[in-house]
Amino acid sequence: MINKFTKAAFAACLAFGIGNTAFAAQAVSMEELLQQVKSGRVKDAAENEKRIAEFQRDRARQQQLLADARAEQARQEQRSQELEDTFEANDVQIIDLERALQDRLGDLKELFGVLQQAAGDARGNFQDSLTQIQFPDRTEWMTAFAQKMGQTNRMPSMEEIERIWFELQRQMTESAKVLKLTVPVISAQGEEEEREVVRVGMFNVISGDKYLEYIPETGRLVELQRQPQSRYTSRAEDLSNATSGLQSFGIDPTRGQLLGLLVQSPSLTERIAQGQEVGYTIIVLGVIGVLIAIWRLLALTATAAKCNSQAKNLEKPGNNPLGRVIQVAHDNPNVDVEGLELKLGEAILKETPKFTAWLQFLKIISVVAPLLGLLGTVTGMIITFQAITLYGAGDPKLMAGGISTALVTTVLGLVVAIPMVFLHTLVQSRAKRLTQILQEEAAGMLSERAERQAV
Repeated sequence: MINKFTKAAFAACLAFGIGNTAFAAQAVSMEELLQQVKSGRVKDAAENEKRIAEFQRDRARQQQLLADARAEQARQEQRSQELEDTFEANDVQIIDLERALQDRLGDLKELFGVLQQAAGDARGNFQDSLTQIQFPDRTEWMTAFAQKMGQTNRMPSMEEIERIWFELQRQMTESAKVLKLTVPVISAQGEEEEREVVRVGMFNVISGDKYLEYIPETGRLVELQRQPQSRYTSRAEDLSNATSGLQSFGIDPTRGQLLGLLVQSPSLTERIAQGQEVGYTIIVLGVIGVLIAIWRLLALTATAAKCNSQAKNLEKPGNNPLGRVIQVAHDNPNVDVEGLELKLGEAILKETPKFTAWLQFLKIISVVAPLLGLLGTVTGMIITFQAITLYGAGDPKLMAGGISTALVTTVLGLVVAIPMVFLHTLVQSRAKRLTQILQEEAAGMLSERAERQAV
């Protein structure tokens, strides 16, 4: 069969033109391949036999390990049962011991509760107190002590109970002191610096003429951005510079609440600014009216002094209203009484307008100022109603701007009108007094002329 296959292959190679050398090389390669397959099969069989032998050897060892693991499991289960029995016995013993402890504590439990409450309350008071800047470590101890008192298995020592009493007593003692100390202070510009401050009991802390605010969250003293009025800051400066004796000082008994409201209240300049354009117009009119009134008062006072001096020397008329009226009488010595009366009346009429100059303007200001105030009131109410229309009446702050404008302009109008009425009346009375002097002197000269003509 092989010979037939060989012959057929040989014939095919001849047909395709393949030489004997190529065919021989191909036959050798096939032989080598066959030998390699045989050797590979032998090698794989040997390795398989080796693995089977190793597995059979390990099988006995795995059985031993399994038996050891099962024995360890049984031992651990037995130990677990023993521990559970011990735990239950200890639990029963703990319950009995706790019951015995509670029985022995008796009234001490109430004492521990009071100590815990006192420590908690004291910690809250100390944290918000101004004395915290001197004793910053006591709140941590109070917190730890309160937590300790909340546990039933821990008892306070005498030293801890005495420290509670000491801290409370020291707090009461420090609350009655006014003392100076140097601590870090955050300025209004945000810079931290060491300053000498004065603590006034539990109420206020000042540095120079500045009021300070204590921030419990950070434990820092902060300079107020807005300070109260100068009448408070000046007294604060006096207290900072004082070394002994009694000093008047404005304290805040609410520990900051009233001071916070006080610094938020607007100043005089801010109140005036709330009047807006109408308010500024009223103020300008008021200033102009005051200047005119002062000018006219000074002028009329000087004129009155000249007239009084002239009244003492009627023979030498000077350059003043009364002198000019007297000069008319001297210039007409031969005129009869009726003619002289007309001439003197004419001279007085010429002098009178000089006395009443700008009086009408003062009267106009006294009338216009309250009307402008009423205009500002109406404008402010319009702004208020517009805010109510847009945002409702739930938030009063939205209406505060319009209401402030309405009230401030009304006040400004009255503040200007009332002095203007007073000044107008004062200037008018001075002018009338001068006119009366001229009329009295003219009547005297007419009577003298009538007496001379009668003789």
